[in-house]
Amino acid sequence: MNRLSVVDVARHYGRRKALSQITFTCDAGEIVGLLGPNGAGKSTLLNILATLLAPSLGRVEYGNLTAADGAALRAQIGMLGHDLFLYPELTARENLAFFGRLYALPDAARSAASALDRAGLAERADDFVSGFSRGMRQRVALERALLHDPRLILLDEPFTGLDQTSTQALVERLKERQRAGCLIVLATHDLDVADRLLTRAIYLKNGRIVASDTETTGLAERYRRAMQ
Repeated sequence: MNRLSVVDVARHYGRRKALSQITFTCDAGEIVGLLGPNGAGKSTLLNILATLLAPSLGRVEYGNLTAADGAALRAQIGMLGHDLFLYPELTARENLAFFGRLYALPDAARSAASALDRAGLAERADDFVSGFSRGMRQRVALERALLHDPRLILLDEPFTGLDQTSTQALVERLKERQRAGCLIVLATHDLDVADRLLTRAIYLKNGRIVASDTETTGLAERYRRAMQ
C-alpha cells in the first residue's frame, strides 16, 4: 500500500450530510492533516478510512485494495481514536501482549516489550494502566495502534491531554514512521504541533474540503483564512 485515494466520498445521516464530495490522495511518507472545527466531518472521515463506517457515496482505494478485501486490508491499518482501547485492569505489558495476539504476531510478548521500550515506559511495563496519566495511556495506545507495523496510520486528536514531553515523543514517533514510508492521516486542533509536522493540510468545513496546501509553516494563519 503506497497510496491512499479518496474519491468523491460522501456520508449522509438521513438528510444531514456529514461529508460531501471528499477527494484527496495520500502517498507513502506523507503526514496529511485534517483540520477544521468540531462537526466538520474529520472523525467521520477517519472512521471511513479505517473501514469502521461505509461511505454513502464514493470510494476509498488503498493501493490495490478496497474495503471489500476485509481482513487483508485491516491488517495494514492502525488507528488511534478518542477511545484508546486499553484495559485499565491490565498492565501495560498485558495490554500490548493481548493485542499482539489478536494481530497474530509471532512473539506477542517480545513485541509488547519492544513497544514499551519505544514508548519510554519499560520501567512501568508491569503497572496497571488504571494508574497511568493521560499522556502515558496515550503513548501505550499509540504503540497498540502501531504494534502490527501498519502501512496506514489514522489518528484522531492524538495530542489531546498531552504535556510537552509526551507531545514531542509522539511527534518523533510519527516522524520515524514517516521515514519508514507509512501513510499517516491525522485530525487535530493543535495547530502549533501540526505546524512543521504535516506535509499537507486539508481544511474541512461543514463536511466539505474548503482548501488544501503543502506549506510547512504559518498553519494557524492559513487555517484562519480557510475557515472564513
